Amino acid sequence: MSGKIERGPETTLVVRGVSLPYRAPAEEALSAVAKKLKARGLRADGLIVYKRSVDARKKKDIRFVYSVAAKVRQAPDKLPKDPEFALFPAPEKQPEFGLQPLDGRVLVVGFGPCGMFAALKLAQAGMRPIVIERGDGIEERTRKVELFNRTGELDCESNIQFGAGGAGSFSDGKLITRIGDALCTEVLETYARHGAPESILTLAKPHIGTDKLFFVSQSIEREIRSLGGEVRYRTKLLSLRYNAAGRVTAALTADGEIPCGAVVLAIGHSARDTYRMLHVAGYELKAKDFSVGLRVEHLQEDIDRAMYGDADISILGHAEYGLSYREGERGVYSFCMCPGGEVICASSEEGGIVVNGMSRYLRDGRNANSAIAVSVLKGDYGDDPMKAIGYQEQFEKRAFAAGGGAYRAPIQTLGDFMNGKTGAEPRRILPTFRGGAFVKTSDLTQIFPVRDIELMRRGFAHFDKCIKGFAVSDALLTGVETRTSAPLRIVRGEDATSPGHDNVYPCGEGAGYAGGITSAAVDGIRTAYRIISKYRPTE
Repeated sequence: MSGKIERGPETTLVVRGVSLPYRAPAEEALSAVAKKLKARGLRADGLIVYKRSVDARKKKDIRFVYSVAAKVRQAPDKLPKDPEFALFPAPEKQPEFGLQPLDGRVLVVGFGPCGMFAALKLAQAGMRPIVIERGDGIEERTRKVELFNRTGELDCESNIQFGAGGAGSFSDGKLITRIGDALCTEVLETYARHGAPESILTLAKPHIGTDKLFFVSQSIEREIRSLGGEVRYRTKLLSLRYNAAGRVTAALTADGEIPCGAVVLAIGHSARDTYRMLHVAGYELKAKDFSVGLRVEHLQEDIDRAMYGDADISILGHAEYGLSYREGERGVYSFCMCPGGEVICASSEEGGIVVNGMSRYLRDGRNANSAIAVSVLKGDYGDDPMKAIGYQEQFEKRAFAAGGGAYRAPIQTLGDFMNGKTGAEPRRILPTFRGGAFVKTSDLTQIFPVRDIELMRRGFAHFDKCIKGFAVSDALLTGVETRTSAPLRIVRGEDATSPGHDNVYPCGEGAGYAGGITSAAVDGIRTAYRIISKYRPTE
């Protein structure tokens, strides 16, 4: 009824927009599509649920909206010309090997989604990549994070940002993306093959959950190793060595020098020291717009009721939201909403507080949380990539001071934030940051420019019109969220290499070319394909 679409000689047609009451069995969607096809003279050899989303615009008539994949034997030019019907994209073939000899193995820097999928594709092609990751493997990394949450003892190389799986390992594991790349399906199928829930193949808003992402990352790592690749942890990139033509010949790491024939820079959005090293080395970096903000927490049951009324959550799943408000070129929006989750400390540098959101697969926590972020334009900090990093850092240091040090987070009720007051303590909605024990009531309006505070306030007022009770006075704010995306871009040309270094491939979220787990993984695959199509594998 649902699951992976098996690729065969048939044409796969996707029939969209089949709306049914949410309690109706999914088989009714399949039956409805079979009738639609029959009415057009088409016979389907197989029908499965491809995607399913929730339509909650009418709380008394909440519906599931299905897209159904159907295998038909008609030629594509004889299929219905109707927006309701679409051809399922054919699987993309791995490119043929290029002719240029590769003077050493491919070095992949970073083992987040981008580096992981780049390394996996290279390994599957027989190119035996070497992956270096500054942080620890999953088990040791998890131990370090748990130790930090209990004691405040931060390991700047192995934390929420750095280590196996990247920053996404400690998140909701959202696989939503706005890119329309055909490789998105391959990414989902790869995750499912390595142990992710099968539901990610059909849900319109798929998620894996932190608790399951750990095991998925370990499984992908095992496949890379089984194909001759290497993954080296606690191996931080310090600099690159070049020949006279500007080609990288080796990487200097904390664990010694590693010769290489090409380098994939999948460094993630928080590798500020690596950004600075590349800047000094003459790589072309460009500043870009990004965003900063706070985390807001509500009771999940309040969000469920506001969006779904009295509907059955056991069928629908917990409610999610995506909100935005714009004034001219600036906006405020929700980001990385985590149903039944917790606010986590994502600091990776001493003396700074960074927050993010995380939830497990069941999303069974008491609170919902989301970032509420405002636009930062290049002109706000001087349109310089190094100043962009400094702009982020100043808010993190202010938040650290406002929390009283020791990686305590500053918190404030939304009522106080909206009304310019301080002092109200959380009562009904309790903080989840580091178990709720390491927070300090503070004045978050002192951290950001007045312009940003006022825009956030107007945003909350607008969001309250969209979701009743969103701006309830005892909702809880925690600061600060500064790592929503990379603040700069590592420039690459049409061949995906860095100008002047034709064997260096900047990619993923850290290079400014992706915005989430799925898009980063896709960029990693495409980068691997660039390398495969250029070089022939080494013996």
